[in-house]
Amino acid sequence: MPKQNLASMSVDALLKLREDIGAALSRKANALKKELASLGEDYARVGKIAVYGRKSLAGRKLSAKYRDKQGNTWAGRGAQPRWLTEAIKKGAKREDFLVSKPAKAARKKRRKAKKSA
Repeated sequence: MPKQNLASMSVDALLKLREDIGAALSRKANALKKELASLGEDYARVGKIAVYGRKSLAGRKLSAKYRDKQGNTWAGRGAQPRWLTEAIKKGAKREDFLVSKPAKAARKKRRKAKKSA
């Protein structure tokens, strides 16, 4: 394709060029999707992620992993909260604030131990 000066092109010509570029990109994406699908399910899933992106985990609520006696909680993601930093400076360990695992998880662990014994 010959080099064109975009500044000297008319608005209609620029709009047509934009449509042509969009169509070319769409054809290329479809060809790549078909190629990935022919390689198998795992590769098709990778292709979807590449084309549509991954879902962000931002904004999702997590259960508390750490809790102090005042009721402050932290899920263990992001910056360490001030209350935990201050407690660690006073000599506490992070493990002291771990929330115990739910009873359901403890039951599964016991069942697994019984099966292996």
